[in-house]
Amino acid sequence: MLRLSIFISLFLLVSALPATAEDMPVITLTIKQQTLQSEVVTTPETRAKGLMNRFSLQPDHGMLFVFDQPQPLGFWMKNTYVPLSIAFIDGDGRILNIEDMKPLDESTHFSRGAALFALEMKQGWFKAKNIAAGDVVKGLPSPSSR
Repeated sequence: MLRLSIFISLFLLVSALPATAEDMPVITLTIKQQTLQSEVVTTPETRAKGLMNRFSLQPDHGMLFVFDQPQPLGFWMKNTYVPLSIAFIDGDGRILNIEDMKPLDESTHFSRGAALFALEMKQGWFKAKNIAAGDVVKGLPSPSSR
């Protein structure tokens, strides 16, 4: 009986865990002719987890955080091991600002205005592709698909 109870407890724990990278929808985004693949997170639970507990990112891959309405956003790197750059993006797809974030650093990095999206990429990706504030991200989910 104890084994069955342990099995049921483990099953419930595992089934309650947030989706893995393999379960996340992936979309293609384009910025200044640079194409990237992005996992999309839209729920409070998946946004809270983000890229935590990962140790690598594939080249030209990132994570797009989608919010319900434009708002000031703040991100940190708790339990995140990959150095990241984050682009805060407004409702028109325009990059407001890009911030570099250090692994395991819990200081908050803020958007410079109301953002509807945040795109995390491996640190330095935006700079290496000559992408900066004011550039437009194409391929973002439309309001009807959020």
